[in-house]
Amino acid sequence: MKNNYGGKMFAREVLAFLEKPRIARFATIGRDGYPHLVTMYFMLDGDDIIMGSDRGERKVQNAEATPKGAVIIGGDPGIDEAGYLIQGDLSIEDDVGHNMTLRMLYRYETEEDAEKHAAEWADSDLVVIRLKPKSVIRVY
Repeated sequence: MKNNYGGKMFAREVLAFLEKPRIARFATIGRDGYPHLVTMYFMLDGDDIIMGSDRGERKVQNAEATPKGAVIIGGDPGIDEAGYLIQGDLSIEDDVGHNMTLRMLYRYETEEDAEKHAAEWADSDLVVIRLKPKSVIRVY
C-alpha cells in the first residue's frame, strides 16, 4: 500500500509524528538472507528518511549489497500515539564534513553530549543512509 499525498509521501499527521526525535528500528537484508535490525537516530530530508553510520558497519554493507530496507518508527503501546512502517530503496552517501551527523546529534542529544560524540567521531568515515520511501503503512 503506497500513500502519496499531493506529490508528497507523507500526510501532515505523519510528518508531524516523524518530526519529533524518535528512535527508528532500521532493517536491512543480511548476506545470509535474514533481516538485520538496529535502532537508529533519523531525520527527514524532504520525503526521505536519513540516518548516519560508520561506513564499516554491517547495515551499510547490507544496504550496498541489497538496497532495500525499512524502518518502523513509533508503535509502542502506552508511549506512542501512532507507529509507521516505511519501506523503500536505500542509498549510501558520504557525510561530507560530518554535517548530517552533527545535525542528527543536536536533534537527539544535549549540546554537551552532541559535542562530545562529534569529537569522538571526528576521524571516522561517516556516511548517510538514505531511505527513499515506496510505502508508508500505519502499524499502530
